[in-house]
Amino acid sequence: MTQAMRALEAAYLIGVEGVTEIWLVRHGDCYEGMAEGPDPPLSPLGRRQAEQLAVRVKQAGVAAIYASPFRRAVETARILGNDIIEDKRLVEIELELGDDGNLDFKETAASVVERMRSAIDTIVEAHPGQRVVVVTHGVALMAYVTDVLGLAPGQIRLLPYYTSVSVVRGLGDSRMVGGIADTAHLE
Repeated sequence: MTQAMRALEAAYLIGVEGVTEIWLVRHGDCYEGMAEGPDPPLSPLGRRQAEQLAVRVKQAGVAAIYASPFRRAVETARILGNDIIEDKRLVEIELELGDDGNLDFKETAASVVERMRSAIDTIVEAHPGQRVVVVTHGVALMAYVTDVLGLAPGQIRLLPYYTSVSVVRGLGDSRMVGGIADTAHLE
């Protein structure tokens, strides 16, 4: 039985030498008291959320911090650490707010997954056997996680909360989800 469990864990990239652990983090809140604009800064609540996550990140130890170039992601990342690598592939899905108040998606889920996959593949290749934080956005993050799970877009009805951590493990071409939308650091 022990051998079977170890084989199962290895299939999910648990305890395997050389696995890169990616912490996909949704940026901190930027909507509380938000001024209109396409690229808002963190709100005071968002800064507090990022500070709480920073304690967790520091305890876990990370080799690198990547971020979408959007202001709310960069500000979150800078609270987590000093050396930030910006990657435009990590931006949110392109969307507009319609006159009726509904969101109008201007980019397909497949396009989001393709660019997120490309970014994560680059990160896994650059950081074998290390833990890395990637600060991105809710819809883009969940599109990628859904893809890693082998599900169709929209099959997971979840928008991760601000500064939540979703874990993806990578080795070579293999990707496995290790956790989704964890907010233990906010409790």
